[in-house]
Amino acid sequence: MKQIEVQIMGQSYLLGCPENGEAQLREAVDRVDAAMCRIRDAGKVKARDRIAVLASLNLAFDLVQREAQPAPAPAPAAGDAGSEDARAAQLVQRLDQALAGDGLLL
Repeated sequence: MKQIEVQIMGQSYLLGCPENGEAQLREAVDRVDAAMCRIRDAGKVKARDRIAVLASLNLAFDLVQREAQPAPAPAPAAGDAGSEDARAAQLVQRLDQALAGDGLLL
């Protein structure tokens, strides 16, 4: 498994990355970083762990809202349904673990 270094809210993380998954992982990192920076920049929350929890909740809420909306296109092929949402939920969970001290998301 390949490892990549990323920055989230100015802090470096070394992440395990599956083959051909770097672009998606970097996109997920960008989304998490943007969500955390928005909360930090609003100035109401200072603690990194609280920012991470709020960002995780915001991202998870967005997923729940998307799941609740009717699909505009035909359902995906068997095995693909919800895989993006499941992956995002897994990344949120692993972000929480990393912030708790693990340092690795994957």
